[in-house]
Amino acid sequence: MGATMLTLAARMRQIQVEETDQFRLLAEENRINIRLIPPVRGLIHDRTGRALALNEQNYRVVMVREDAGDVDEVLHRLALLIDLPEEALERTRREIFRHRPFVPVTVAERLSWEQIARIAANAPALPGVTPEVGLSRHYPLAGDLAHVVGYVAAVSERDLAEQEVPDPVLQLPGFQIGKLGVERRMEDILRGTAGSRRIEVNVVGRVMRELDRREGTPGQTVQLTIDHRLQTFARARLANESAAAVVMDCRNGDLVAVASSPAYDPNLFVRGISVPDFRALLDDPYRPLVDKTVQGVYPPGSTFKMVVALAALDSGLVVPEERVFCPGHMDVSGRRFHCWKRGGHGRVNMISALSESCDVYFYDVAQRLGIERINEMAARLGLGVRHDLPMSSVAAGLNPTREWKQSRRNEAWLVGDTINAAIGQGFVLSSPLQLAVMTARLASGRILAPRLVRAVSGVEAPVPEAPLLGLDAGALAIVRQGMGECVNHRRGTAWSSRIVEAGGRMAGKTGTSQVFTITAAERAAGVRRQEDLPWNRRNHGLFVGYAPEEAPRFAVAVVVEHGGGGSSAAAPVARDILLQALHGGFPPLSAYPEPQRNRIETMQRDLMDRMQSAGDEGRDRA
Repeated sequence: MGATMLTLAARMRQIQVEETDQFRLLAEENRINIRLIPPVRGLIHDRTGRALALNEQNYRVVMVREDAGDVDEVLHRLALLIDLPEEALERTRREIFRHRPFVPVTVAERLSWEQIARIAANAPALPGVTPEVGLSRHYPLAGDLAHVVGYVAAVSERDLAEQEVPDPVLQLPGFQIGKLGVERRMEDILRGTAGSRRIEVNVVGRVMRELDRREGTPGQTVQLTIDHRLQTFARARLANESAAAVVMDCRNGDLVAVASSPAYDPNLFVRGISVPDFRALLDDPYRPLVDKTVQGVYPPGSTFKMVVALAALDSGLVVPEERVFCPGHMDVSGRRFHCWKRGGHGRVNMISALSESCDVYFYDVAQRLGIERINEMAARLGLGVRHDLPMSSVAAGLNPTREWKQSRRNEAWLVGDTINAAIGQGFVLSSPLQLAVMTARLASGRILAPRLVRAVSGVEAPVPEAPLLGLDAGALAIVRQGMGECVNHRRGTAWSSRIVEAGGRMAGKTGTSQVFTITAAERAAGVRRQEDLPWNRRNHGLFVGYAPEEAPRFAVAVVVEHGGGGSSAAAPVARDILLQALHGGFPPLSAYPEPQRNRIETMQRDLMDRMQSAGDEGRDRA
């Protein structure tokens, strides 16, 4: 017995004296918990300082299961005070039993002050229910910047799996991260770093008191190059169309408008979009969830002809004065390639071929050039290149080569492939962003790169001077003259969309890309008018241009899906957007040809009302 007592005493001395620090630390770790404080997300502004993504106060109600007792009864009482749909109640039941009993679960959020007051007044009948105020992401311009800015939503298992070492803050209940656009691509900058608080807990883990707190670092503010006023106008001008428009500053590459139509309200995703709302977006044939400016790729049609013209001049194989006879078609290797003008254009040179968009001229030139020279020039002008922007799913398009066709299709390149490429058909695919870059480089003579981020936390992003394209000035002048006459010459395909005010003339090029091949039988029977075809069988309408012609300030690219033709569907939109950009608002009617002014005045009033309504709706949501 004496030996046993001595052994116990020795062990007690070892625990209480020699190992006291170790056991004190273990006891403290059981009593003291360190919990993360979510950081305040950084804001996103446009170039004028207008908030595009901000954090607003969010009144919400949370429930703690162990304090509530009968969860179903408490939820029933709560539903009598505020509107809680059955799906919200079911979601709360799932969440509350998925977490430990003392973990608070959000039941409802974005409540009004009156609703919060009603809940507080009935607190004795709602055990375990606590009203709180936090921060939630809000997009005041809703759909106008949805595709550019993107949205945030709750962290998913997939989000966690994508990170090698996930940030612990991502595992906080209800924490949201960027899912699309700038919100996703600049997540690390916008998220900030979490703070922490030391809390005392009891044996079951319930919080007893807060001991101290260390605030985190808010995310940084990101300023974009977008002008929200021009963006809103572009979206309003594209309304009712499945279309895209990109406006780029010819001096530094700033993207001042990147509009895709139709769009969606990103606030729906922040709050948790309903199944019917999401299904409606998925089933819409105009594809509102797709950012057509960077994700959409289309045959560029005749807007590609500047590439072929510059390749021809750069190679020295063609002189601009040389004339080609266009009878309305060309026969190559037993196949007939048609010009868009059935009767032909007669004898045309490079300038008139660009102005009147003669296909046969470019068929002839392309055969002499070969696809390699065309491919090289397209790449130099920014086509077939994935431009580095903080946007989701930026497409590279397709700038085809012989090797590409052999490796992808296991087929040899044919002369017919080159002829199709000469007019922007066949395998060639470009996004509206790439077409805007191409136009800005043609207008400036420099290798401008598109830029979307202007500053981070007030520090301006450097703008390196763009190098020269390395093309002969005379060659560029010829192509620019052809683009100028396309808009400002009576025989030009965009004559009806010209700008008549002094010093503001526009240069550009129309394009029409076929969606379905016209068969020989259809051509013999008489090709039906575009308006007589089903919407999804009509041609895409395209236009690229810049203004002012003499001193380019802005370049624009517009694509109207199934619009029928570039001159009728895309060119008028591009002109209106360019005028809006040049004037910083609605231009005077004197900028338009006199016969069009009554119609334009009516259109401007309608656009003003539409933009005003969108602004009021955004303020109401805010």
